Amino acid sequence: MRILIKVPFLLLPFFFSLNISAQQFGGNPPSIKWRQVNTPAARVIFPAGMDSAGIRVADIISSMNTRIQATIGGKQRQISVLLQNQTTQSNGYVGLAPFRSEYYLTPDQNSFELGSLRWTDQLAVHEFRHVQQYNNFNVGGSRFLRYIFGEGGQAVGNELTIPNWFFEGDAVFNETYVTAQGRGRLPYFFNGYRALWAAGKNYSWMKLRNGSYKDYVPDWYPMGYMLVSYGREKYGDPFWKNVTHDAAAFDGLFYPFQKAIKQYSGVDFKQFRSDALGYYKQQFSQPAIADPVKKNQHFIGDQEYPAFVDDHTIIYNKTTYNHPAVFVIRTDNQERVISSRNFSLDNYFDYHDGKIIYSSYRPDLRWSYRDYQEITLLDVQTGDETRITKKTKYFSPALNADGKKIVAVQVAADGKNQLHILGLDGKVLHTIPNNDGLFFTYPKFYGDKIISAVRKPDGEMSIALIDPGTGNTEYLLAFSIKPIAFPSVHKDMVYFSAATGKNDALFALSLSNKKLYRLQSDSLSASIGNYQSAISSNKIAWVSFTAYGYQVHQADSSQVQWQQITGDAIPGDLPTFGITALNKGEATGLLASVTDAHPAVTKYNKAFHLINFHTLQPDFSDPNYTIALQGENVLNTLQTQLSFNYNRNEGYKEFGFSTVYGALFPYLSAGVDYIIDREAFDRNSPVYFNQLQYHAGLQVPLNFTRGRTSTGLSFGSDVVYSRNFFSAPYDNATNSRELVYLNNYVSFSSRSRVAKKNLYPQLAQTIYLNYKNAVNGINATQFLATGDFYFPGLLANHSLVISSAYQQRDKENNGGYSNDFPFVRGYQSRNLYQLSKLSASYHFPLFYPDAGLINAVYLSRIRGGVFYEYGHGNDFYTNGSPFKADFKSTGGQLFFDGQLWNQFPYSIGIRYSRLLDRDIFGGTGSNRVEIVLPISLF
Repeated sequence: MRILIKVPFLLLPFFFSLNISAQQFGGNPPSIKWRQVNTPAARVIFPAGMDSAGIRVADIISSMNTRIQATIGGKQRQISVLLQNQTTQSNGYVGLAPFRSEYYLTPDQNSFELGSLRWTDQLAVHEFRHVQQYNNFNVGGSRFLRYIFGEGGQAVGNELTIPNWFFEGDAVFNETYVTAQGRGRLPYFFNGYRALWAAGKNYSWMKLRNGSYKDYVPDWYPMGYMLVSYGREKYGDPFWKNVTHDAAAFDGLFYPFQKAIKQYSGVDFKQFRSDALGYYKQQFSQPAIADPVKKNQHFIGDQEYPAFVDDHTIIYNKTTYNHPAVFVIRTDNQERVISSRNFSLDNYFDYHDGKIIYSSYRPDLRWSYRDYQEITLLDVQTGDETRITKKTKYFSPALNADGKKIVAVQVAADGKNQLHILGLDGKVLHTIPNNDGLFFTYPKFYGDKIISAVRKPDGEMSIALIDPGTGNTEYLLAFSIKPIAFPSVHKDMVYFSAATGKNDALFALSLSNKKLYRLQSDSLSASIGNYQSAISSNKIAWVSFTAYGYQVHQADSSQVQWQQITGDAIPGDLPTFGITALNKGEATGLLASVTDAHPAVTKYNKAFHLINFHTLQPDFSDPNYTIALQGENVLNTLQTQLSFNYNRNEGYKEFGFSTVYGALFPYLSAGVDYIIDREAFDRNSPVYFNQLQYHAGLQVPLNFTRGRTSTGLSFGSDVVYSRNFFSAPYDNATNSRELVYLNNYVSFSSRSRVAKKNLYPQLAQTIYLNYKNAVNGINATQFLATGDFYFPGLLANHSLVISSAYQQRDKENNGGYSNDFPFVRGYQSRNLYQLSKLSASYHFPLFYPDAGLINAVYLSRIRGGVFYEYGHGNDFYTNGSPFKADFKSTGGQLFFDGQLWNQFPYSIGIRYSRLLDRDIFGGTGSNRVEIVLPISLF
């Protein structure tokens, strides 16, 4: 007797629930040879040729480690630190599951943003503090979770008990403590809170913690630093060590962190945070000019990098919460969009004589750790764009006076930093030597010479005047640790921004007599930071920060006073804002005393700890209840999984092993599954059997992102061997046959840039094709095609989504393949011979409550949607006669977006479906309600 079987297809789509990230997994080409420096605190791993960077990081970590342990705890476990030199992004992180750290080695151009210290130094002093945090937060309840679930268990325990503002605030305090700079000394770092205070924005604590879709809210970095530094200053160095130890140990089931603060400070957390923020508010107590907007005005948008066309016309970059970045031209009060901006790492651009030039971001086709900065030229009148360079790493390009040459900063993969002069065809005309080991930022032409803000390895900055022909460099300012950025040249003057005291101010330097001036006016004095100056014949423009975004200001040149500065040094010191704890202890200013310990550089074996199980991860997605042991090596080239799954619908138990190797051009995958108590039917009576599956395959993930569109294409094939094991009397050649089939698939997605409030991209497409075909002489096929197409709605953040799907299998269902068809909402599904569906849905935001409850649940947005779906199915009755049915439904849904415990995003939905046809496969009535709870702590 023949039994109809449904086979659960557990292949590559299932594998990629193993936390594989398209931005990281298998992201480096196999040609990279890895080296290492192995110390007790850290194994620093880096590409061959980056020895100096690897040794420097190891030296800093070794010097800093024991000297700052006392303020967080003495536990130590070695971490692997990977130095990534293929990417143009400036970033770093430390993570559990697995325990590792990565440094992205390209420095940022903006010295105000992260400081001017050597980038490897900044990463080491900041990120290694996170290592110490994780090592010492493995206590009590968090340690118990680690014992049960591995590193992922500790990660959950730490995130439940230690707020993200402490993780980052403590790390920023460390970078400020052990160096002569650090963000805690930079006025720029505090601009967000200064803007809120100046505008009288008294947001609730939960809004400050969770952000908003309608108002500007600073992130948790400055908040964290203010609270951490105040705690260190007020209650001493051991304060946070004691607080975090008790909190991570779950000393107090509810709000253990707040409980610990009260225990060690004597005041409750509400009072503590009020005191801390109030202290810093007093540090910036200077009067501010009232913003020329309504009192209850929400975020307007960021206006950045102004450039004059003439005295009445200005161009700038504009970004809002409703629309991605665009170039805008404004004449008097009339604004016109020139063009949307390509994907970019920052919003910098240069303008000259009808042309805008900037760097566009483009990822590599295959290797996700490799990306590029390509120079793009935009015609202001026509909106036409030209890609000047391809597969290059250029930053901050600028045009010369006749618009025929470009100067740009090149940051090579080997860490070398140079200025290149290029023609409009992208060819390098001249490479300027860099004999002093400088880092160049924001270069500009001054006749045939180059003006650039420069950073020395120790973080000191100046303005350099460079002769490209000879390489001779004249430093126009005395080097100091105060950041300098955004130089612009007008006639014989160079204008720039620099940190001075508690504010960032505009300065001007005469190139003819080398006199230095600070620019002063009522507006400049009251602005929160003064950046990105632009000069025309009779006007000056600059950017300052407000509670409504970066705003461009203009003033007549006659209204600006020029205060001459004696000498060639930027006045003032970097402030500590009264935090004397920064000047106490043996680690103060430690970075300046780090010496080369000459650690040995050895080869790093790519197979080291290749199978590295780190987390036991539960995943409960009804009807499947899974627990899996996850593994991942340090280089992120192999991910493995041992799993057990219980399926509530059939009651079967499944044991599986799967692995994916991503270091080659295609991903290679393999695995085996054994399933006990599969369920089939014989004349509606259940029959149970076991099933064995082997599977292996390959996948090619490609990234075609360019311009303003993110595009990905992935295709692959798997071969699957399946064998069923029946007991008598069903153990026969038909039921217990072997099935070998190919699973071929293509996945394509393309989407336009999205703004913060956009529910979906304005234009996007996702298409998936899947074809399964038996290859061992059995007629067993199944084809599936799905597509989703996104279009603009009636208003800015509305979206219309058209979806379609088609599936057809062999008439006899010989393959018993799983039913992956997205059935019409509300109906019970059935795997029919032929299924088709067409649907339309309309999505829109309703409210932005910005409201929270008991410091645990925060609601930032409520969004709605309506839909209509039509489906049709064809099949055959057991007597061979045709079966046809329609399935139509309509309905609506509400989704609630926010965060739990101030840092876990959630989206909870309620969906109502009205069935317009009979549900012939189960269920009663025409009204169906579903609750959607896509929440995961791992």
